[in-house]
Amino acid sequence: MELGRLEYLQALVTEFQMTDSLEAKEQVLANLANFAYDPKNYEYLRQLQVLDLFLDMLTEDNESLVEFAIGGLCNLCLDKTNKDYILEAKGVEPIINCLSSSNEETVMSAVTTLMYLSTPQSRQQTTALPVVECMLRFSLSASRRLSNLATVFLEDYCTPLQVEEARNLSKHTAVGIPLPKD
Repeated sequence: MELGRLEYLQALVTEFQMTDSLEAKEQVLANLANFAYDPKNYEYLRQLQVLDLFLDMLTEDNESLVEFAIGGLCNLCLDKTNKDYILEAKGVEPIINCLSSSNEETVMSAVTTLMYLSTPQSRQQTTALPVVECMLRFSLSASRRLSNLATVFLEDYCTPLQVEEARNLSKHTAVGIPLPKD
């Protein structure tokens, strides 16, 4: 069965690369994101360069592709090898850019992924001032899920000094990342 798993995932990746149908691409990416949930698939997904595929999809204009890609990365980054790969591939910046999505699922996955990617080495990036400002705004969201997640991010991943600095900066600026639509 193990060989069958790799072949099946390979077929999905090939289908994604070969199809011209946007609907098929979305469906395949959603399937790959679901397979990324199972640690048994991590090695195969690395072998098939699915992490790169997910990272590439973060900059797409199609909101569904971005949602499935960030969901897949969120599932994969619990694994230390995958986390290190994403950090080395400069994946934090495109993940941060997902915070400005109007899709709440994309934003939730992006926040969670930033939490999972936080290490002593990456924390400077994952809790950069614009990110902390964004979390302050999200903590005021009407969406309980987003508000709670942002609050956890601020309390568990940021220093009180970072939060204070972001609060002070927010008072002096009206621009920023908009809240996602419900």
